[in-house]
Amino acid sequence: MAPNMSLFSVNAVLILAADDASRILAKYYSPPHIPTNAQGNDYPGAQPYQTVKEQKAFEKGLVEKTAKQNSDVILYDNRVIVFKTEADIMLYVVGSADENEIMLYNVILALRDSLNILLKNSVDKRTLIENYDLASLCIDEIVDDGIILETDPVIVASRVSRPPVQDIPNMQGLDLSEEGLLKIYQFGKQKLGERLRQGL
Repeated sequence: MAPNMSLFSVNAVLILAADDASRILAKYYSPPHIPTNAQGNDYPGAQPYQTVKEQKAFEKGLVEKTAKQNSDVILYDNRVIVFKTEADIMLYVVGSADENEIMLYNVILALRDSLNILLKNSVDKRTLIENYDLASLCIDEIVDDGIILETDPVIVASRVSRPPVQDIPNMQGLDLSEEGLLKIYQFGKQKLGERLRQGL
């Protein structure tokens, strides 16, 4: 068993523009509880990029290093970096140097595939900025405080996606009389029946 094993395996999830290394979405993680015997940033899962200036410098160097790469996994700044290119953006998952690359690769695949599901195979800079909430929720469903929670893109997309507009009843002019409440009950019963028949 490795001496530095920890659940906190992801240091950062980044979505950067491929052309100018500008930040679209970046989440850096540190364990919420620092071990009592820790000296500085030497404990498992510690975040080495504490300030925004350090983070931006790291991101700029990362895009420059991976722009011409043909592999998906590199070692950069003593960190394991797993990345994917989608249209004009770069997706990155950052882990410590002794982290399992396959596990991090599953995280990047889950992020890419769930974004493709949520954004209908249109994952580019403009679409991500317009759907920033979905991308952020997607990352939160996959990784929380550096702990990998889910890597199945279908499950992640189903947890993040918005309900279809036609299923949301119109709440304007709601009749709260006995007859109105009976109609609401019938509507709910009908929708529940439809969902049960669909197997949801």
